[in-house]
Amino acid sequence: MAFDGFTVRALVRELSEKLTGSRIYKIAQPESDELLLTLRPMAEKGGGTLRLVLSADASLPLCYLTQENRKAPATAPAFCMLLRKHLQNARILSVEQPGLERIIRIRAEHLNEMGDLCTHTLVIELMGKHSNIILLDTPKDGSEQEVILDSIKHISRMVSSVREVLPGREYFVPETRGKKDPFTETDALFEANARAMHVSCPDLLVRSYTGFSKLFAEEVTWRAGLIQDRAASALSDEELSRFRQAFKDALQDAENGNFSPAIYTRPARDAASMGEPVEYAVLPLTMYRDLTAVPFDSVSALLESFYASKNSLTRIRQKSADLRHIVQTILERDVHKYDLQCRQLKDTDKREKYRIWGELLNTYGYSLPAGSSSADLENYYTGETVRVPLDPLLSPVENAKRYFERYTKLKRTRAVLEELTLQVKAEIDQLRGIQNALEFAQTEGDLAQIRQELEESGFIHKHTSGKKKGSQKTPAGKPLHYVSSDGFDIYVGKNNIQNDELTFRFASASDIWFHANDMPGSHVILKADGKGFEEIPDRAFEEAAALAAYYSSGRSAGRVEIDYLERRNVKKPAGSRPGFVVYYTNYSILAKTDISGLRLVP
Repeated sequence: MAFDGFTVRALVRELSEKLTGSRIYKIAQPESDELLLTLRPMAEKGGGTLRLVLSADASLPLCYLTQENRKAPATAPAFCMLLRKHLQNARILSVEQPGLERIIRIRAEHLNEMGDLCTHTLVIELMGKHSNIILLDTPKDGSEQEVILDSIKHISRMVSSVREVLPGREYFVPETRGKKDPFTETDALFEANARAMHVSCPDLLVRSYTGFSKLFAEEVTWRAGLIQDRAASALSDEELSRFRQAFKDALQDAENGNFSPAIYTRPARDAASMGEPVEYAVLPLTMYRDLTAVPFDSVSALLESFYASKNSLTRIRQKSADLRHIVQTILERDVHKYDLQCRQLKDTDKREKYRIWGELLNTYGYSLPAGSSSADLENYYTGETVRVPLDPLLSPVENAKRYFERYTKLKRTRAVLEELTLQVKAEIDQLRGIQNALEFAQTEGDLAQIRQELEESGFIHKHTSGKKKGSQKTPAGKPLHYVSSDGFDIYVGKNNIQNDELTFRFASASDIWFHANDMPGSHVILKADGKGFEEIPDRAFEEAAALAAYYSSGRSAGRVEIDYLERRNVKKPAGSRPGFVVYYTNYSILAKTDISGLRLVP
């Protein structure tokens, strides 16, 4: 879920209470599109230190208070230096939201180099791909237009025909596609708009009014007791009245600050953890009756909790984009090559026909008349009569020699192609395994191991330039650690390097090894803890198999066939690619891909 106007309204209320009167102590820019402001609140508000994260990331724009500090680059970017010039030690006068827009305005005053009191406004626009952070020169009396001093993203006329965001330009909030401020909407205008719009009730709110996300528009429709896809223009007077009242009640709650921030989750994996987050909202989502509402005292705490893992995974996905592209390009090339080789291999199937024709011509050729273009000869292998084409310019012996040459050529071609197709098929399997590993990469260490495998396999060139002096080495990625319902430790490799480490260095000979049958997937180890095969509960086998199914390329199928056996019977051929193993005797289980009952150890 993205920021909507109601979330911004709740956040602005919280920030206004905590930050008004505070001093901006430090300003850092940890990422190209992210700021971290360190603030010192007034003594009457508790003093101490507060940190405010502002992010204009196109895929994940955010604003919230946090306790976490972030490392800033050694050299501050130009925008950060400008902010330090104008906002360092400035006092925050107000935190506001225009209407129900996804915009936060932080107005602050400070003394310039001449000792004069100046006012500036930091605008955070949380609008998806149009998100930005803009510093404005704000006249004290409001008589003049605000001017842009600079922004974290420069938007020229070539990028946007609606509004330029460049130093020296006048600042204005672009018209939001003709949307209206819901706080100024009258009952009569709301009803007239509903009658004129031939769209569903949620779409009416999203298209007509600022601040409404699709999620909360559906919630208002649910509160009114209406069907989600019902056209607003088709509502009866009584239904329209309920719809209008639900709309007004939501706005009234927002205006009065009756917020109840909560994350809505699926059932928790264990009593000690929160379930999988599905959505969040600052006003109750009554339509999610099957989900658990986990309340938060602070909107900032809610946002930080909800987006912590999502932000991390988003960054990892961005950093793995080049590897994904490389793997996909090589895979497409190899699949095309494999298909071509298979067709060529099929063409060699007729080699035996040429051999037999040559033998028959050597046997019966003496009786054939000169200049014949074909001959009907008995195949002494099958007893059938076959027609053998002949070159009339050649003798039967010469025709036989030509067929033997074709046979020999196709035989050699087949031998080469059989070896090549095996090599290309092995590459395809490895690349599909790497694609699967990229889906489950969670840290930069995981990506480093995948890159290492690509380099060692010759898919990409090795980096020859050494690391800069003093730079930190990326920690190696580690397998995932789960605990079964019966207390057994289960480990899951996230890539082929981890798979080899897990299977052949970490696991004991008596541990149980699991892997999806005939498809890319993780090696999974169930630690036997000295117990024999028969002493381990069936539930532990089922849960380990579920992990092998979940962390395989067949996860979307719902059920996956899993092979399992003692680790002692899993072998790795000398010189084989990372993650490749062989085994000859195993058990099989059809496992579900649901792992919601398993506890992941941090």
